[in-house]
Amino acid sequence: MPASPTATPERVKEANVRYHDAAAREYDSKWGIDFGPIGRQQVRGKAEKALGAWPDRPFGDALEIGSGTGYFSLNLLQLGLIERLTATDISPSMLAELRATAARLGLEPRTETVDAERLPFEDRSFDLVFGHAVLHHLPDLEGGLAELHRVLRPGGTLAFCGEPSRYGDLLAAVPKRGAMLAAPIWRLLVGAPARQVDPAERSDGHELEPAVDVHSFRPHRLATMLREAGFEEIRIRGEELLANAYGWTVRTLEGSAEPDEVPRQWRELAFRAYIALQSVDAALLEPRLPAGLFYNLVLSARRPLASRR
Repeated sequence: MPASPTATPERVKEANVRYHDAAAREYDSKWGIDFGPIGRQQVRGKAEKALGAWPDRPFGDALEIGSGTGYFSLNLLQLGLIERLTATDISPSMLAELRATAARLGLEPRTETVDAERLPFEDRSFDLVFGHAVLHHLPDLEGGLAELHRVLRPGGTLAFCGEPSRYGDLLAAVPKRGAMLAAPIWRLLVGAPARQVDPAERSDGHELEPAVDVHSFRPHRLATMLREAGFEEIRIRGEELLANAYGWTVRTLEGSAEPDEVPRQWRELAFRAYIALQSVDAALLEPRLPAGLFYNLVLSARRPLASRR
Protein backbone atom coordinates (compact mmCIF):
# COMPACT_ATOMS: atom_id res chain seq x y z
CA MET A 1 0.00 0.00 0.00
CA PRO A 2 1.22 3.56 -0.63
CA ALA A 3 3.03 5.46 2.09
CA SER A 4 1.22 7.94 4.29
CA PRO A 5 0.18 11.04 2.32
CA THR A 6 1.66 13.18 5.11
CA ALA A 7 5.18 11.81 4.54
CA THR A 8 7.50 14.55 3.28
CA PRO A 9 9.54 14.01 0.09
CA GLU A 10 12.72 14.07 2.16
CA ARG A 11 11.36 11.37 4.47
CA VAL A 12 10.32 9.19 1.53
CA LYS A 13 13.75 9.49 -0.08
CA GLU A 14 15.53 8.75 3.19
CA ALA A 15 13.32 5.69 3.65
CA ASN A 16 14.11 4.52 0.13
CA VAL A 17 17.86 4.78 0.71
CA ARG A 18 17.77 3.00 4.06
CA TYR A 19 15.37 0.28 2.97
CA HIS A 20 17.11 -0.53 -0.31
CA ASP A 21 20.57 -0.39 1.25
CA ALA A 22 19.38 -2.88 3.88
CA ALA A 23 17.65 -5.11 1.31
CA ALA A 24 20.40 -5.10 -1.33
CA ARG A 25 22.29 -8.23 -0.31
CA GLU A 26 19.21 -10.48 -0.19
CA TYR A 27 17.17 -8.69 -2.85
CA ASP A 28 17.79 -11.08 -5.75
CA SER A 29 16.99 -14.19 -3.72
CA LYS A 30 13.89 -12.60 -2.14
CA TRP A 31 12.36 -11.71 -5.50
CA GLY A 32 13.63 -14.70 -7.49
CA ILE A 33 15.73 -12.50 -9.80
CA ASP A 34 17.52 -14.40 -12.53
CA PHE A 35 20.20 -13.32 -15.02
CA GLY A 36 20.13 -16.51 -17.08
CA PRO A 37 17.72 -17.68 -19.80
CA ILE A 38 14.63 -17.41 -17.56
CA GLY A 39 15.41 -13.86 -16.52
CA ARG A 40 16.18 -12.80 -20.07
CA GLN A 41 12.93 -14.32 -21.30
CA GLN A 42 10.94 -12.50 -18.60
CA VAL A 43 12.58 -9.15 -19.33
CA ARG A 44 12.19 -9.53 -23.08
CA GLY A 45 8.48 -10.20 -22.60
CA LYS A 46 8.07 -7.11 -20.42
CA ALA A 47 9.96 -4.90 -22.87
CA GLU A 48 7.88 -6.16 -25.80
CA LYS A 49 4.65 -5.42 -23.90
CA ALA A 50 5.80 -1.90 -23.05
CA LEU A 51 7.14 -1.04 -26.51
CA GLY A 52 4.58 -2.97 -28.54
CA ALA A 53 7.27 -5.05 -30.27
CA TRP A 54 10.97 -5.82 -30.05
CA PRO A 55 12.84 -2.97 -31.83
CA ASP A 56 14.60 -3.64 -35.11
CA ARG A 57 17.82 -2.10 -33.80
CA PRO A 58 19.27 -1.48 -30.34
CA PHE A 59 19.16 1.77 -28.42
CA GLY A 60 22.56 3.46 -28.28
CA ASP A 61 22.72 5.43 -25.02
CA ALA A 62 20.32 4.14 -22.37
CA LEU A 63 19.61 5.48 -18.89
CA GLU A 64 17.98 3.28 -16.27
CA ILE A 65 16.22 4.94 -13.33
CA GLY A 66 16.11 2.94 -10.10
CA SER A 67 18.33 0.14 -11.39
CA GLY A 68 18.37 -1.80 -8.13
CA THR A 69 20.53 -4.89 -8.50
CA GLY A 70 20.23 -4.81 -12.30
CA TYR A 71 17.40 -7.24 -13.05
CA PHE A 72 16.01 -5.23 -15.94
CA SER A 73 19.06 -3.47 -17.38
CA LEU A 74 21.62 -6.28 -17.19
CA ASN A 75 19.21 -8.68 -18.85
CA LEU A 76 18.50 -6.10 -21.57
CA LEU A 77 22.24 -5.69 -22.11
CA GLN A 78 22.59 -9.43 -22.51
CA LEU A 79 19.68 -9.41 -24.97
CA GLY A 80 21.32 -6.68 -27.04
CA LEU A 81 18.47 -4.16 -26.75
CA ILE A 82 20.84 -1.48 -25.42
CA GLU A 83 24.45 -0.76 -26.30
CA ARG A 84 25.68 1.65 -23.60
CA LEU A 85 24.06 1.58 -20.17
CA THR A 86 24.08 4.21 -17.45
CA ALA A 87 22.52 2.56 -14.39
CA THR A 88 21.32 4.85 -11.60
CA ASP A 89 19.80 4.40 -8.18
CA ILE A 90 19.35 6.34 -4.96
CA SER A 91 20.85 3.38 -3.05
CA PRO A 92 24.64 2.90 -3.22
CA SER A 93 24.35 -0.67 -1.93
CA MET A 94 21.98 -1.66 -4.73
CA LEU A 95 24.43 -0.33 -7.31
CA ALA A 96 27.28 -2.22 -5.62
CA GLU A 97 25.31 -5.45 -6.11
CA LEU A 98 24.64 -4.48 -9.73
CA ARG A 99 28.34 -3.90 -10.40
CA ALA A 100 29.25 -7.25 -8.86
CA THR A 101 26.68 -9.07 -10.99
CA ALA A 102 27.74 -7.17 -14.12
CA ALA A 103 31.36 -8.22 -13.53
CA ARG A 104 30.31 -11.88 -13.27
CA LEU A 105 28.40 -11.53 -16.55
CA GLY A 106 31.23 -9.74 -18.32
CA LEU A 107 29.26 -6.49 -18.68
CA GLU A 108 30.56 -2.95 -18.13
CA PRO A 109 27.76 -0.49 -17.26
CA ARG A 110 28.35 3.00 -15.96
CA THR A 111 26.74 3.52 -12.54
CA GLU A 112 25.71 6.72 -10.77
CA THR A 113 24.08 7.27 -7.36
CA VAL A 114 21.47 9.92 -8.17
CA ASP A 115 18.09 11.36 -7.26
CA ALA A 116 15.78 10.69 -10.21
CA GLU A 117 14.12 14.07 -9.72
CA ARG A 118 17.45 15.91 -10.15
CA LEU A 119 19.48 14.08 -12.77
CA PRO A 120 23.13 15.20 -13.24
CA PHE A 121 23.07 14.66 -17.01
CA GLU A 122 23.06 17.10 -19.92
CA ASP A 123 19.92 17.80 -21.90
CA ARG A 124 19.23 15.33 -24.73
CA SER A 125 21.80 12.76 -23.58
CA PHE A 126 19.94 9.45 -24.06
CA ASP A 127 18.05 7.50 -26.70
CA LEU A 128 16.17 5.43 -24.10
CA VAL A 129 15.17 6.18 -20.50
CA PHE A 130 13.68 3.18 -18.75
CA GLY A 131 13.13 1.39 -15.45
CA HIS A 132 11.33 -1.37 -13.61
CA ALA A 133 9.15 -0.82 -10.53
CA VAL A 134 10.51 2.64 -9.75
CA LEU A 135 8.07 5.43 -10.69
CA HIS A 136 5.88 4.61 -7.70
CA HIS A 137 8.84 5.42 -5.40
CA LEU A 138 9.23 9.04 -6.61
CA PRO A 139 7.63 11.66 -4.30
CA ASP A 140 7.47 14.32 -7.05
CA LEU A 141 6.48 12.22 -10.03
CA GLU A 142 5.57 15.23 -12.19
CA GLY A 143 9.04 16.70 -11.60
CA GLY A 144 10.63 13.33 -12.23
CA LEU A 145 8.86 12.91 -15.58
CA ALA A 146 9.97 16.39 -16.60
CA GLU A 147 13.58 15.38 -15.85
CA LEU A 148 13.23 12.20 -17.90
CA HIS A 149 11.85 14.27 -20.79
CA ARG A 150 14.77 16.70 -20.47
CA VAL A 151 17.52 14.09 -20.76
CA LEU A 152 15.89 12.23 -23.68
CA ARG A 153 16.93 13.11 -27.20
CA PRO A 154 14.16 14.23 -29.58
CA GLY A 155 12.45 11.08 -30.80
CA GLY A 156 13.83 9.17 -27.80
CA THR A 157 11.85 6.49 -26.01
CA LEU A 158 10.58 6.24 -22.44
CA ALA A 159 9.72 2.74 -21.15
CA PHE A 160 8.78 1.56 -17.65
CA CYS A 161 7.46 -1.77 -16.41
CA GLY A 162 6.27 -3.16 -13.10
CA GLU A 163 4.35 -0.09 -11.88
CA PRO A 164 1.46 -0.97 -9.49
CA SER A 165 -2.05 -0.13 -10.62
CA ARG A 166 -4.49 1.35 -8.11
CA TYR A 167 -6.95 -1.55 -8.40
CA GLY A 168 -4.22 -4.16 -8.57
CA ASP A 169 -2.65 -2.83 -5.39
CA LEU A 170 -5.95 -3.40 -3.60
CA LEU A 171 -6.31 -6.88 -5.10
CA ALA A 172 -2.85 -7.86 -3.88
CA ALA A 173 -3.99 -7.47 -0.27
CA VAL A 174 -6.41 -10.39 -0.64
CA PRO A 175 -3.89 -13.22 -1.24
CA LYS A 176 -1.60 -11.73 1.39
CA ARG A 177 -4.30 -11.94 4.06
CA GLY A 178 -5.30 -15.44 2.98
CA ALA A 179 -1.71 -16.65 3.00
CA MET A 180 -1.14 -15.29 6.51
CA LEU A 181 -4.09 -17.34 7.76
CA ALA A 182 -2.87 -20.46 5.94
CA ALA A 183 0.80 -20.04 6.88
CA PRO A 184 0.80 -22.27 10.02
CA ILE A 185 -0.71 -25.20 8.09
CA TRP A 186 1.66 -24.63 5.14
CA ARG A 187 4.72 -24.61 7.44
CA LEU A 188 3.56 -27.87 9.01
CA LEU A 189 3.12 -29.49 5.58
CA VAL A 190 6.53 -28.47 4.24
CA GLY A 191 8.34 -28.93 7.55
CA ALA A 192 9.56 -25.34 7.91
CA PRO A 193 9.65 -23.65 11.36
CA ALA A 194 8.15 -20.23 11.91
CA ARG A 195 10.48 -17.35 11.24
CA GLN A 196 12.12 -15.83 14.28
CA VAL A 197 12.15 -12.06 13.85
CA ASP A 198 15.59 -10.58 14.40
CA PRO A 199 15.22 -7.39 16.49
CA ALA A 200 18.01 -5.86 14.39
CA GLU A 201 15.74 -5.97 11.35
CA ARG A 202 13.45 -3.47 13.04
CA SER A 203 16.14 -0.81 13.04
CA ASP A 204 18.37 -1.48 10.02
CA GLY A 205 16.01 -0.32 7.28
CA HIS A 206 13.87 -3.43 6.70
CA GLU A 207 11.11 -1.90 8.81
CA LEU A 208 10.77 0.91 6.26
CA GLU A 209 9.38 -1.28 3.47
CA PRO A 210 5.81 0.09 3.86
CA ALA A 211 7.11 3.68 3.60
CA VAL A 212 8.86 3.49 0.21
CA ASP A 213 5.81 2.96 -2.05
CA VAL A 214 4.35 6.41 -2.67
CA HIS A 215 1.98 5.88 -5.61
CA SER A 216 -0.29 3.39 -7.27
CA PHE A 217 -1.63 4.36 -10.67
CA ARG A 218 -4.82 4.59 -12.67
CA PRO A 219 -3.90 4.22 -16.36
CA HIS A 220 -5.75 7.34 -17.52
CA ARG A 221 -4.14 9.50 -14.81
CA LEU A 222 -0.68 8.17 -15.65
CA ALA A 223 -1.29 8.94 -19.34
CA THR A 224 -2.32 12.48 -18.45
CA MET A 225 0.85 13.02 -16.45
CA LEU A 226 2.97 11.79 -19.37
CA ARG A 227 1.22 14.14 -21.81
CA GLU A 228 1.65 17.07 -19.43
CA ALA A 229 5.38 16.27 -19.22
CA GLY A 230 5.61 16.61 -23.01
CA PHE A 231 5.46 12.99 -24.20
CA GLU A 232 3.47 11.57 -27.11
CA GLU A 233 2.65 8.10 -28.52
CA ILE A 234 1.76 6.99 -25.00
CA ARG A 235 1.12 3.26 -24.57
CA ILE A 236 -0.08 1.71 -21.27
CA ARG A 237 -0.86 -1.97 -20.80
CA GLY A 238 -1.61 -4.25 -17.84
CA GLU A 239 0.48 -7.22 -16.75
CA GLU A 240 -0.05 -10.12 -14.32
CA LEU A 241 -3.30 -11.04 -12.64
CA LEU A 242 -3.22 -14.75 -11.84
CA ALA A 243 0.56 -14.72 -11.50
CA ASN A 244 0.42 -11.79 -9.12
CA ALA A 245 -2.18 -13.35 -6.83
CA TYR A 246 -0.18 -16.56 -6.76
CA GLY A 247 3.14 -14.74 -6.32
CA TRP A 248 1.98 -12.75 -3.30
CA THR A 249 0.56 -15.91 -1.76
CA VAL A 250 3.89 -17.71 -2.15
CA ARG A 251 5.98 -14.77 -0.90
CA THR A 252 3.77 -14.38 2.16
CA LEU A 253 3.93 -18.09 3.00
CA GLU A 254 7.68 -18.24 2.54
CA GLY A 255 8.17 -15.01 4.49
CA SER A 256 6.51 -16.63 7.52
CA ALA A 257 9.17 -19.37 7.71
CA GLU A 258 12.88 -19.49 8.42
CA PRO A 259 14.36 -18.85 4.94
CA ASP A 260 16.97 -21.62 5.09
CA GLU A 261 14.36 -24.18 6.15
CA VAL A 262 12.00 -23.79 3.18
CA PRO A 263 12.55 -26.96 1.08
CA ARG A 264 14.28 -26.47 -2.25
CA GLN A 265 11.71 -28.69 -3.94
CA TRP A 266 8.95 -26.33 -2.82
CA ARG A 267 10.82 -23.28 -4.15
CA GLU A 268 11.41 -24.90 -7.53
CA LEU A 269 7.80 -26.03 -7.87
CA ALA A 270 6.46 -22.65 -6.78
CA PHE A 271 8.70 -20.82 -9.26
CA ARG A 272 7.70 -23.06 -12.17
CA ALA A 273 4.03 -22.52 -11.33
CA TYR A 274 4.58 -18.74 -11.26
CA ILE A 275 6.19 -18.80 -14.72
CA ALA A 276 3.30 -20.92 -16.04
CA LEU A 277 0.73 -18.44 -14.69
CA GLN A 278 2.64 -15.56 -16.27
CA SER A 279 2.20 -17.33 -19.60
CA VAL A 280 -1.54 -17.78 -19.00
CA ASP A 281 -1.89 -14.10 -18.13
CA ALA A 282 0.04 -13.03 -21.24
CA ALA A 283 -1.80 -15.32 -23.64
CA LEU A 284 -5.38 -15.14 -22.36
CA LEU A 285 -6.02 -12.25 -19.98
CA GLU A 286 -3.73 -9.35 -20.86
CA PRO A 287 -4.98 -8.99 -24.46
CA ARG A 288 -8.62 -8.99 -23.33
CA LEU A 289 -9.00 -7.18 -20.01
CA PRO A 290 -8.59 -3.46 -19.19
CA ALA A 291 -5.09 -2.45 -18.06
CA GLY A 292 -6.32 -1.15 -14.72
CA LEU A 293 -7.47 -4.62 -13.59
CA PHE A 294 -3.92 -5.95 -13.50
CA TYR A 295 -1.44 -5.57 -10.68
CA ASN A 296 1.33 -4.12 -12.85
CA LEU A 297 1.28 -1.48 -15.57
CA VAL A 298 3.81 -1.34 -18.40
CA LEU A 299 4.17 1.84 -20.42
CA SER A 300 6.09 3.58 -23.14
CA ALA A 301 6.09 7.03 -24.73
CA ARG A 302 8.26 9.20 -26.96
CA ARG A 303 9.74 12.66 -26.80
CA PRO A 304 8.54 14.42 -29.95
CA LEU A 305 11.10 15.16 -32.67
CA ALA A 306 10.02 18.77 -32.62
CA SER A 307 9.79 19.12 -28.85
CA ARG A 308 8.14 22.15 -27.27
CA ARG A 309 10.57 21.83 -24.35
